[in-house]
Amino acid sequence: MKNLLPSRAGTQSISSRRKFLKQSTAAALGLCIVPRRVLGGAGYVPPSDKLNMAFVGVGAQGLRVMLRFLHEPDVQGVAVCDVNKSGNNYPQWDTHEFCKSVHSLLGVDSGWDWLSPDQPIELTHTLRVTGGVAGRDPCQKIVDAYNGTQNRSGTSRGCAAYVDFRELLEKQKDLDAIVVGTTDNLHAAVSVAAMKKGKHVFCQKPLTHAIYEARRVAEIAKETGVATQIAVANQASEDTRLLCEWIWAGTIGPVREVVNWSSRPFWPQGLERPKDTQVVPDGLDWNQWLGPAPERPYNQVYLPFSWRGWTDFGCGALGDMGSYSFDTIFRVLKLEAPMSVEASSTDRYDETYPTASIIHFAFPARGDMPPVKFTWYDGGLKPALPEELENAPAPTGDREADNEGLLFIGDRGKILCRFNGAHPRLIPESKMASFQPPPKTLPRSPGNEREWLDACKGGKTKPGGNFEFSGVVTETLLLGNVAIRCGEKLSWDRASMKVTNSEKAQKFICPDRRTGWEL
Repeated sequence: MKNLLPSRAGTQSISSRRKFLKQSTAAALGLCIVPRRVLGGAGYVPPSDKLNMAFVGVGAQGLRVMLRFLHEPDVQGVAVCDVNKSGNNYPQWDTHEFCKSVHSLLGVDSGWDWLSPDQPIELTHTLRVTGGVAGRDPCQKIVDAYNGTQNRSGTSRGCAAYVDFRELLEKQKDLDAIVVGTTDNLHAAVSVAAMKKGKHVFCQKPLTHAIYEARRVAEIAKETGVATQIAVANQASEDTRLLCEWIWAGTIGPVREVVNWSSRPFWPQGLERPKDTQVVPDGLDWNQWLGPAPERPYNQVYLPFSWRGWTDFGCGALGDMGSYSFDTIFRVLKLEAPMSVEASSTDRYDETYPTASIIHFAFPARGDMPPVKFTWYDGGLKPALPEELENAPAPTGDREADNEGLLFIGDRGKILCRFNGAHPRLIPESKMASFQPPPKTLPRSPGNEREWLDACKGGKTKPGGNFEFSGVVTETLLLGNVAIRCGEKLSWDRASMKVTNSEKAQKFICPDRRTGWEL
């Protein structure tokens, strides 16, 4: 396998020599070598061509992402890792979601109903979902079952299970890559540890929890040369490429303003820390779950899913949904770092994000592109309806014009799309009807996961959501959260990684970490 660190070069040489000797011997005997993939039938990928992959953090979203990767024919699941043995209170976005997804993976229609007990969960006073089962034990069972369906010899490789990702990295000697699906505050710790071991890394968004972490993760990705990718699928989309081509061709003229709004959070925010201490559930390693965050007593208000609203563990609505839209905006407008950031919000709390906020970013000119004013809204707050839509039938029927959306405002027109750049269109509708798109000039992508998998296997194309690019985006994203917490206008110097006008804000750039969790 190509693109591995020098420590594996010896293994590659031995493999190559064996292949040469085998082919030479066969040629001398007049034999025809038939590839194993042919013997295995259509679509068969021999184990030697598969990536050995571990999944770190297999709660609700981690389970979903794991299933997506297992659908790829060249992925071999070898290990799962989670601080929680099992739980039945992970939110599902559809009735029977988990069991139906596993049925689809395994090609069965029964036997996994226990993954979806469907007990009601009230995430907020307006959002109710049903609970599913996730954690390291159920995910280990899923990987074992899937591996059993893929092996043609009647035996299959077992899936190991770990509580501590550091133990996984020490013991899984043949591991090629990991997928990180932990809480936000553990993304950097797991990613850095894996990259230093020479493992390729696919990380959930946001890339990190703090600005210093984003800078460090990007540096280590560059130093190690492993394949990295963030779980922001829209970076690989056709829509993002269309937006780039349209705006770069001058379709709406120079863009001076961007507006972005989200209906999140879908979890509680605007809370004080609970005063009571609860018993840690069996099977949960609470100390490991805390990671680099300061110690605190266990309470069920922190997990699962609700951790996003707590500043020690998550990045709030901006970190959750802004990771998508910021990626698109940075690519389309060739942004790097803002000059200043200012936020307003509902009541601020010491340890949770506010229930709603508005954040203003000011970006300088870049090349022939003018300065840009970018405004983010969340918690149900929205900008005024564009005048081009005022005479449209109500309701519009489009989420981007109602709950979530993204609007590029140029000197000669506007482009409206969904919050992540999907379904772009000129407004008013009459402009889109007569629009002649410019030529397609950018290379298209095989997909976010596929980009990374190909790079892991030695492909020459660097994944679009690599940590070096995503680190720059994440720094700005997290600076918005710093502005929310401080409640003052911040001047930013990216080169020195300093807020130049606020000592209070500067403390959030590189927050303290518990001993043993240094990067």
